[in-house]
Amino acid sequence: MPYHEFECSKVIPERKEHAVDKEPGEDLTSCLPKGYLNTIPGSISERGCAYCGAKHVIGTPMKDVLHVSHGPVGCTYDTWQTKRYISDADNFQLKYTFATDVKEKHIVFGAEKMLKENIHQAFDAFPEIKRMTIYQTCATALIGDDIGAIADEVMEERPDVDIFVCNSPGFAGPSQSGGHHKINIAWVNQKVGTFEPEITSDYVINYVGEYNIQGDQEVMQDFFRRMGIQVLSTFTGNGTYDELRGMHRAHLNVLECARSAEYICNELRVRYGIPRLDIDGFGFEALGNSLRKIGLFFGIEDRAQAIIDEETAKWKPQLDWYKERLQGKRVCLWPGGSKLWHWAHAIEAEMGVKVVSLYTKFGHQGDMEKGIARCSEGTLAIDDPNELESLEAMELLKPHVIFTGKRPGEVAKKVGVPYLNAHAYHNGPYKGFEGWVRFARDIYNAIYSPIHQLSELDISKDEIPGNHGFVTRRMLSDADLSDEIRNAPHLSEYDGKFDCLAALKDKTYPEFPRRVAAAE
Repeated sequence: MPYHEFECSKVIPERKEHAVDKEPGEDLTSCLPKGYLNTIPGSISERGCAYCGAKHVIGTPMKDVLHVSHGPVGCTYDTWQTKRYISDADNFQLKYTFATDVKEKHIVFGAEKMLKENIHQAFDAFPEIKRMTIYQTCATALIGDDIGAIADEVMEERPDVDIFVCNSPGFAGPSQSGGHHKINIAWVNQKVGTFEPEITSDYVINYVGEYNIQGDQEVMQDFFRRMGIQVLSTFTGNGTYDELRGMHRAHLNVLECARSAEYICNELRVRYGIPRLDIDGFGFEALGNSLRKIGLFFGIEDRAQAIIDEETAKWKPQLDWYKERLQGKRVCLWPGGSKLWHWAHAIEAEMGVKVVSLYTKFGHQGDMEKGIARCSEGTLAIDDPNELESLEAMELLKPHVIFTGKRPGEVAKKVGVPYLNAHAYHNGPYKGFEGWVRFARDIYNAIYSPIHQLSELDISKDEIPGNHGFVTRRMLSDADLSDEIRNAPHLSEYDGKFDCLAALKDKTYPEFPRRVAAAE
């Protein structure tokens, strides 16, 4: 077996089975790491819990809902405003979150009375909002508070409101993926089929597993609109509570993130006969194939192909510009579940980078199987790594950039490795043809940033530290760097924002404004 044993984890021998190297000739039966298991004692995991998976990932993107956590305030705070799930409702769901703020006395004497009072207070504070989701946490689940009964009492007292109850305490699964499953099934059981939507097209879909990170959903919805397809609901990015109650009337479930939302698609197929079609909005080839599949299902392939041809002609030259400059750059692909395999092959084939490692905090065996299958030989695959293992991997692999979340990303920056936020993006959206170019641009900016290069200078070894200003000028006046910036396709768009360009325009360098003006 090609297990990879980290030096830092030799005191935890079980960790050896959670990391593998993809060696020449290996098939997936011998190179899959163990996954979706309880964290091994002694290994300080950075995972989220099941409650986090339910509230933070799935529930919170709903835009017209009061999201109430029944438990200690820390649970709610940890899942508030940490992803860019934007909405056209003035980002209400990002601005406000609610907690019952359970304390020790409530653990002893119960917190149901306080929960009911808090529900009324929340509705009174925002009388225009008539929908609510209540999330159970570990503390109140352990003492047995019946939040379902309390919700029913409030709905009897307030006939114009509707409340969804999600029993997803943190201990409900090995990781946040357990919470994904809990809220998917609970929504089908409680709410789907309780609202009749208006059908306006012959082609009607639910767009499932889409959370509108920095506008991803809006990009894809534009493609569907141009194909004449009605998006009945989006589960759950920028989605409304009542639209999601009407999911049973769709003709097709279009699934983007299988790790977080395949459960509801499978239930809708069993209960309502709605077929499921998996797609991928990342990458020119994958997105093109996805639009063709949807077109084929409805018999409108020509509409899909027209979009693909138009968008490819517009954005492929820019993608090729970045691919030439990113060729061979080493990347650690350390994102969430589905991006593990959505991005693995696409970034290598279409951006020229080399994936040297992939990992997932909460992915299942299927996620690793698809991710490893799409990577080249030599890739180090890790399940649920801790911080020390991540640092050791970076020292071993020496990546030019990593794609991950904020917590491990900030650790990487401390050891001189730039990162891109794989969960909430740096300058998204990343879906769509233009979004894929935007992703390549962010990779290019991360790797070639003069600020990052300057961060590697050790000023403690310089006799006169102040002289590093001269080093900075020499770096910025380098001919290759100047040509890179002058010929960049995004020059005018990033005027005044791009770090390199802003430095070149500085008034202390009179020769550069003339170059910039000529390029513009």
